[in-house]
Amino acid sequence: MRTMWMSLVATALVAGTVLAAEAPAAPRAVASVHSAKETQRAISKALSDPARADARGDDARRRTAEVLAFAGVGPGDEVVDFLPGGGYWTRILSGVVGKAGHVYAIWPAEGAKYAEKTIPALEARHLSNTSLMVMSGPEMRASEPVDLVWTVQNYHDVANTPAGEATLDAFNRQVFAALKPGGTYVVIDHADAPGSGLAGTSTKHRIDPAAVKAEVVKAGFVFDGESDVLRNPADDHSAGVFDPTIKGKTDQFVFRFRKPR
Repeated sequence: MRTMWMSLVATALVAGTVLAAEAPAAPRAVASVHSAKETQRAISKALSDPARADARGDDARRRTAEVLAFAGVGPGDEVVDFLPGGGYWTRILSGVVGKAGHVYAIWPAEGAKYAEKTIPALEARHLSNTSLMVMSGPEMRASEPVDLVWTVQNYHDVANTPAGEATLDAFNRQVFAALKPGGTYVVIDHADAPGSGLAGTSTKHRIDPAAVKAEVVKAGFVFDGESDVLRNPADDHSAGVFDPTIKGKTDQFVFRFRKPR
């Protein structure tokens, strides 16, 4: 995925191509805040949807309910799911935000090939509150400010260019601009050893959590907490994430950042 991030360092604003969408409701000026009970009800309803029978077996490993509760996502939210892989989280987020909310599943222009299988599969599910977007230019953005930007096991790939840190800086600024005041930025990724910085992003597909925190805060975000539900102290960070000895069991960090109101 090295070349797919090259254009993220550019600054021109170019609209994305919406491949499947229903117009979301009029957005709020600032990000919403949900009660724990409201969030939990929405998450439970989304996870128990019979249409998710094919994916439910992965919920325990991913600690799905706990991670979503930590993110604070709830009914009516507008959410960006950046580089959504096979659409596992997109489908759940669609259920959590409900008819009053909206989910933007976004791939960067140079990552269009990764959307080729996922987009038809998600379109077949008729998620009326979801837009599937392959950006036609360098900017990662939705058509409106959102409550939450969410990216899972992809942040380390943003650094995989010769520009490295500069590319991360540009990406984090884009996320900051995409969010409403008070909005949330959640980063989940494979942890690398303390002090390793960006050294393992292309070889092991890992990143030093401290480096992530420093980069995101530098963009203007406030660090708002972390969850340990995906941590694995038995992972010594030496193996790549696809190594059979650790695949599916990596030590992962879950960070939450807030855009100041």
